[in-house]
Amino acid sequence: MIFGKTKLELKVGIFIFIGLVILVIFVLLIGDLKTWASGYPLNFVFSFANGVKKGAPVRFAGVDVGEVRDIELIYIPEQAKTEIKIIGWLKKQVKVPADSTVWINTLGLLGEKYIEIMPGKDYQNYLAGNQSLIGVDPIPMHEVVQLAKNITEHIDESIVKIRDGQGTVGKLLYDDTIYKELEALAIDLRKHPWKLFWKTKEKPEKK
Repeated sequence: MIFGKTKLELKVGIFIFIGLVILVIFVLLIGDLKTWASGYPLNFVFSFANGVKKGAPVRFAGVDVGEVRDIELIYIPEQAKTEIKIIGWLKKQVKVPADSTVWINTLGLLGEKYIEIMPGKDYQNYLAGNQSLIGVDPIPMHEVVQLAKNITEHIDESIVKIRDGQGTVGKLLYDDTIYKELEALAIDLRKHPWKLFWKTKEKPEKK
């Protein structure tokens, strides 16, 4: 009786162990085997990270080739400024030319932030592990809002000037003088069409 109970417990234990192994393999497959993937680190330096987070994708020419492993704030006393170093992990077979361009992109308008690398043309020089690539800083949202506000204000000012008859467009729309001059010119050309072909003779220069 005891032997049968022990045998049953052994079977249950083996079944649980196999289940745990399958679960671990499944989790690794869902994670695209990132734990086992061979690759190398590459640093991306920005002044503004725009909300990019650890685990964000790294794309090379629009293809997922890695992920963001860490983000560090680095203060530079000589320049009195703070830089953001984003440490990316790229697949071993990905070769990034030294003249490549990198920036922080967004999936959609309000989607996930990720690192986008546009390959350069210097295929003789590639970035090695732990080397850095200076990124193109994204425009902060408050600057975009301020720019839109300034454009709106300028448009409003232009509309007011046009309505008040100021400027070329305002005079064309509201000043009768220009219409009268154009009307007089049209009447004169109808009476003397040869003026369209008349060329004023240039006065000879005095020696």
